[in-house]
Amino acid sequence: MKRLINIAVVMVMSLAGMQNASARLTAAGAFADAPAPLFPLLDKNARLDMIDYFNSGSATPTQNALQGKSRVTALTPDDIKIAMTDASSYQISILPYGNDSIIAVIQTVAAPAHDSHISFYNRRWEKMSAPLFKAPDLDAWLTSDGDKDASNVAALIPFMLAKYDYDNATAVLTLTNNLQEFLSPDVYKMVSASIHPVLKYRWTGKMMEPMGK
Repeated sequence: MKRLINIAVVMVMSLAGMQNASARLTAAGAFADAPAPLFPLLDKNARLDMIDYFNSGSATPTQNALQGKSRVTALTPDDIKIAMTDASSYQISILPYGNDSIIAVIQTVAAPAHDSHISFYNRRWEKMSAPLFKAPDLDAWLTSDGDKDASNVAALIPFMLAKYDYDNATAVLTLTNNLQEFLSPDVYKMVSASIHPVLKYRWTGKMMEPMGK
């Protein structure tokens, strides 16, 4: 009998562990529980305040460590957008990944044009080692006209600048060409027909896969 009781206890504990592992991961919860180095301008209490303010319909901002104002600008169970400073913002999205979920973090900085990068983490905020997304190089941005004059286009564009935005409803990551914010009008006019205005990637459940141009 004692052995049966011990087995039952182990089974209950195992089930509890499985339920905990598959607990619903939300964007707000991920933001609140993120390690301090990821959002050094906001401690956990400040992040929770920001979520509460948004949910209550208040426009009250939260003071960050730079004495600036931070606020949540959009929130759904799977997405949260944060205006961190006047020159930086974040989007946290929850993505399905096998039988679990992972966290995608898009950071956008105006330096001076808006430019983004994306990182991926598991639910414990450990960086994913799998290659889930490869940022496109200049060749990927070239139109058919740009392909014909690739060397001259490359000479005029020192680096690409693109703003990222993920739409959980369609599982599409959109990269918007922001060169117009950086290049002089004359130079941009010379290269505008050579560079795609946007590139799109679809989340397959395993990676961000390029969509047709």
